[in-house]
Amino acid sequence: MRHPHLPEALSEALIQQLVQTFYARIRQDLILGPIFESRVGHRWDEHLANMVDFWSSVTMMSGRYHGKPHVAHQTLGLTPDHFKRWLALFEACVSEICAGHAAAFFVDRAHRIADSLQIGLNIGPDALHLPARKETSDASA
Repeated sequence: MRHPHLPEALSEALIQQLVQTFYARIRQDLILGPIFESRVGHRWDEHLANMVDFWSSVTMMSGRYHGKPHVAHQTLGLTPDHFKRWLALFEACVSEICAGHAAAFFVDRAHRIADSLQIGLNIGPDALHLPARKETSDASA
């Protein structure tokens, strides 16, 4: 369905609007809000600027983001349900802010990012669930 009043092209202004809208909703979310507050605290302006740089790098290939998302998420105790909630909120924001190519691109990248983070955190449907390593006492090994 075409939405003539919504932008269909990626732009820095669109990224800024999406990040601001999305994280305002995250902060109000009963599930994700407390997780973000515990990590971000009083540094929301810094976090939002970092997320604008992240999405600019992902969508516009700007190269402005230099963080390590896997490391940033390691100690948060996230579960696949947290990622499902994040994606649901993100997709709702995208559908209200843009359409066409831009919307499809944001949603596709969000799912790839969620999958990658879950793999990196070894949670979710693609978790490795490797068996524990056996300790060997053989000195010749």
